[in-house]
Amino acid sequence: MPKKGGKQSDMEKETQARCKRPKLEAAGSPSVLSFENPDSLFRSLISPIQEEVFFREYWEQKPLLVQRNDALVAAYYQSLFQLSDLKELCSQGLYYGRDVNVCRCVNGKKKVLNKEGRVNYIQLKKDFDQKKATIQFHQPQRFQEELWKIQEKLECYFGSLVGSNVYITPQGSQGLPPHYDDVEVFILQLEGEKHWRLYKPTVPLAREYNVESEDRIGNPTHEFILKPGDLLYFPRGTIHQADTPHGISYSTHVTISTYQNNSWGDFLLDAIPGLVFDTAKEDVALRTSIPRQLLMQVNTADSTKKLSSLLRRLADHLENSRELRSSDMKKDFITHRLPPCLGCDSDPLTPGGKLPKIDSKIRLQFRDYTIITVEPDQENAVSIMKPLWYAWDGVGSVRRETHMMGTEDDTASEDGTAQQTHGLRFPLSYLDALKQIWSSSTVNVKELNLTSDEEKENLALSLWTECLIEVI
Repeated sequence: MPKKGGKQSDMEKETQARCKRPKLEAAGSPSVLSFENPDSLFRSLISPIQEEVFFREYWEQKPLLVQRNDALVAAYYQSLFQLSDLKELCSQGLYYGRDVNVCRCVNGKKKVLNKEGRVNYIQLKKDFDQKKATIQFHQPQRFQEELWKIQEKLECYFGSLVGSNVYITPQGSQGLPPHYDDVEVFILQLEGEKHWRLYKPTVPLAREYNVESEDRIGNPTHEFILKPGDLLYFPRGTIHQADTPHGISYSTHVTISTYQNNSWGDFLLDAIPGLVFDTAKEDVALRTSIPRQLLMQVNTADSTKKLSSLLRRLADHLENSRELRSSDMKKDFITHRLPPCLGCDSDPLTPGGKLPKIDSKIRLQFRDYTIITVEPDQENAVSIMKPLWYAWDGVGSVRRETHMMGTEDDTASEDGTAQQTHGLRFPLSYLDALKQIWSSSTVNVKELNLTSDEEKENLALSLWTECLIEVI
């Protein structure tokens, strides 16, 4: 059974004796988060650590602990999610497995205590109080608007999907055994205190989740207490475990995670098909037949030499190519990311203002949410894709119930068939004009890189109809 934390003073003595702590740069007091743009949001999230310091010294390298002792930040963090929120959320119709997991670490193993079907708050609280079970709440940004605001900005900042989970653990208990994840992790301590132990990775920058046994992980490299307003970051692959110390009624923290399946290896798997498709059209060497019976052979040494030669030809073509086509990663990101949190007074679904004409000046809306892509399966075509605006309810807020839930509800039509990826498709000759619009703060329609005024007006009108541009 993992050793539990005692009083903080005892733990601090033990920490100093056995473990070094993550570096803490305590210059200045952090403020609440800034939502002006994605960059300012991230800078305020990790404050007072400087952005360049974070990526130079910590990102994918080592943990970072920011202990703030700031009442303003602590109060803001607490507003993101609280134990008391569960009662109201359960009344909205939560289900075990999908929305909530109830679990406890017993003898180094995860014991799941889920019931069947819909979550009953009284039963949930009983398991929490009497069985010392941890409540894991999946993807709270589906219900909590402030987390939605944070995560959609972080998705813009990282260019990667950002998920979250809330963990509520009673005193003297631990929800999960020592394990590592396949995501970059940011922990925000919301309520109570949590005792954390981090260990050296056995698989640096791991590509999958895995539980590690106590006898394999050795002594912690870092050990500390998180208090409300504190932030912890650690790279994927970092082994960790956490418990709520005795004397603390319970702990609530939110784990914000990103960069799952977002490595160079993943990008190569995604981009190589398009590269091969384009290169084979120009290079006859890639169109020659493979040797007879190659697929039946056991010894393929000669063929691997030939394949190595072809890969070098692909590399040469890549250095001289105009576009690197992404097949699935861009599409998956734009399809499943959060839409912008615009508040109740804005409706992105209805074009407004003047129609664009040849003499109009235009600018792109939602640049952080728009992707231009040349897909390998669409010959001579370029697409501009936008996030799915979901459905708008009576008070004007975007429904985001499927974000990071592994469902296809947002891409399937009523009859169950998959819909075409949301966005617009143009001839490849429109690519320069689209890049021009995307990269400029404003641009005149008549100055678009297209051959005729008709094409320029049609492009502007198509984008305006989809609420992707506005006329200045």
